Amino acid sequence: MFGLNRIIHINSIHTCWKTFSSIGKEANLKSVAEMGKRRGKWNKGERTQSKGGYPDIVRANEAFEEYYKAQGIVPEGEWDQFVSTLRENLPATFRITGFKRHAQQLLGFLKSHYFNELVDVKVEGLTIQKPYPLPWYPDELAWQLNLSRSNIRKIPALEKLHNFLITETESGNISRQEAVSMIPPLLLDVKPHHKVLDVCAAPGSKTGQLIEMLHADDSQTWPEGFVVANDSDNKRCYIMVHQAKRLNSPCVMIVNQDATVMPVIEVPDDKNDGEMKQLKFDRVLCDVPCSADGTLRKNYVVWKRWSVHNGFTLHPLQMNILTRGAELLEIGGKLVYSTCSFNPIEDEAVVGALLSRSKGAMELVDCSKDLPHLKRVNGLTKWKVLNENGKEFPNYEEVPFKNRRRIKESMFPPENAEDLHLERCIRVLPHQQNTGGFFIAVLQKTKGLPWMKEGKQSATTEVDESSDVKDEDGDGKRKATFRGPPSKRRHFEGYKEDPFIFFKEDEELWPPVRKFFGIPESFPNTQLLIRCETGKKRTIYFVNEAIKQIISNNQNKLKVINSGVRMFCRSNSPDVDCNFRLTQEGSSSLLPYVSNRLVYLTKNDVITLLTEENPFVHKMTEESRKQINDNGQGSLMFVYDPPQDTCPEENRIVVVGWRGKTSVRSFVSKGDRYHILRLCGVDVNTLVDKKTKPIKGAATTSKQNNDGDGDKDDEDIENDEDEEKLGDAEDGEDVMKDETEEDSLNETSEDAGEGVVNKDSKVTTDETNKEEDGLNKDAKDKIEADKPQL
Repeated sequence: MFGLNRIIHINSIHTCWKTFSSIGKEANLKSVAEMGKRRGKWNKGERTQSKGGYPDIVRANEAFEEYYKAQGIVPEGEWDQFVSTLRENLPATFRITGFKRHAQQLLGFLKSHYFNELVDVKVEGLTIQKPYPLPWYPDELAWQLNLSRSNIRKIPALEKLHNFLITETESGNISRQEAVSMIPPLLLDVKPHHKVLDVCAAPGSKTGQLIEMLHADDSQTWPEGFVVANDSDNKRCYIMVHQAKRLNSPCVMIVNQDATVMPVIEVPDDKNDGEMKQLKFDRVLCDVPCSADGTLRKNYVVWKRWSVHNGFTLHPLQMNILTRGAELLEIGGKLVYSTCSFNPIEDEAVVGALLSRSKGAMELVDCSKDLPHLKRVNGLTKWKVLNENGKEFPNYEEVPFKNRRRIKESMFPPENAEDLHLERCIRVLPHQQNTGGFFIAVLQKTKGLPWMKEGKQSATTEVDESSDVKDEDGDGKRKATFRGPPSKRRHFEGYKEDPFIFFKEDEELWPPVRKFFGIPESFPNTQLLIRCETGKKRTIYFVNEAIKQIISNNQNKLKVINSGVRMFCRSNSPDVDCNFRLTQEGSSSLLPYVSNRLVYLTKNDVITLLTEENPFVHKMTEESRKQINDNGQGSLMFVYDPPQDTCPEENRIVVVGWRGKTSVRSFVSKGDRYHILRLCGVDVNTLVDKKTKPIKGAATTSKQNNDGDGDKDDEDIENDEDEEKLGDAEDGEDVMKDETEEDSLNETSEDAGEGVVNKDSKVTTDETNKEEDGLNKDAKDKIEADKPQL
């Protein structure tokens, strides 16, 4: 009986389930049908507005216009021009890497081979304006095309220019960057000996400028100063790795820290042997997260999402970042605070609050004579605090208590605003020079901040320094500051990074390498490092002395993502006495120290080396053949020194390669190879094989696309920093994501040919010889170089 009842009960449940399932299916089908009707109706009505099937974005926002009219950020009579410019697409801009020796030579090539061809070119009845240099950027190294990025990709007449920008960007000689984003590093005035901190650096365009300024003196092998590039987003730090590595500098390190609680860095005190001191920076760049309404011309979604609340939400974060930057600044040093926002709540209010609380320790610098051809307007000394309904609060006392959690006292104009000289701030408006919008303030530290004891901090007090209480009067009593509630200890995301292990004086790897390449004892071999504790050491990196001291003494408190330039890579060969070969990235730093394995080529030899796959030695000129044969098998450094009497405009060219039994080969990336060939006067568009495909050298590599469609995205050459600065943590991350970030993790490697056994040179190396360069496991898995076509 019990069993029968159970069977009946189970059958009843089964019957009910089938009934509900049937009802559910019918309901689902009905919902899908209705949804399809709605979707079809929407598409039918909206597709006519856009070729891509999506409705055109309405470039208008009534609240935006009313708010900024009330703020008075635009000079009288210019409002209509200001708004109409915001509704136009942003023109494309790029700059030539300034510290490269070939910058001026590349500029001349660009003018003669590309810009002159664009005179009076018409496309669909529209005359393409010839590119022109930004009048305020030094040495004509920054250029603007009054076309959007999509226009450049689609217009056939610009195909050669587009391909040029792609390959030169890959090699680090060109950087696609918005014009106004180039201003803050210029006003920071970095010198080769400066210690520089970029607190919100990703994706790294401004960081690249700072690195270039460090290397401005070509007479130095590497500068004394350095750049610490920080970002709180772990994933974006790896994008910075790609940006920084294009410049091949041993003077930069990328760290992953919360900028508001940036830890104290300790380094040895030169004046007191054996003592440690707190590192203070000569230059600090605070390009903080913001509402990004200055990027409306390229980030169209901001039109729809703009709100007064954006500024209220970001103001406390911006203040904390700026305050921490000021705390880490050396007395006499300069700090640049910048946003891509028009909002005075995010701009003058933040600067004014710091100036008021610093009690004269921080001062605004008058930059009116700097960059004289840059059109700008002065900062505001008065502005309005308005809610979403347009209601103005004359002062903080008028703010209802229910709104004080959002509206802070520091958002109001300081009573002594004129004494603080807030008019020295700079606001760039889009209609003035056909750019985006930007705000910049340059501050200088004249004395110690009142809430800190200068010179007394140590690494053991880093948490205390970043807390919500400070000793403002120096009397030992701890008082509350404006920082808000205490922050929790930050939990770092991402994978644990590999350690940085520096060479010791008796490092066993070093003597064979030093002897093989003829490197003198004067070379600072203790600045070489590896990234693995056990197993075979595959890659040797190099940093300058300052970076070494920071990493060696702060690995437990700093999350260092990447530092150092690759100088040697393992390349085991039974016929060679050295297990390491040279790298193209480290060639400029190592060349002054190398006395062996040098081969001086003619220009024709360089062209042969880079246009043929493993050319036979007998194809070289007689003098070059003699040098190659005298050196024997193994890694070589090929050098071309142009005769200055006949070719004064040309510069030295260095190519790293390998000498086999009967042939030679180069180890350079595709972008570098095309760059060098251009400098030699070769039209790289003519380099095709029998199948009319571009020739790939034995060690040529190519970036792969991570989009999942297998196609290379040509537009992935721009790294517009300001697209990344939207402060909304939930929405802004996706909205402002730069197009290039997904592809930027694919770091170009010169080791593509290492997995191939050359039948002439018999170089046997490991195909899996990827660098331990700080990329996490996911990022490493995404890196795959093109295999050479032999």
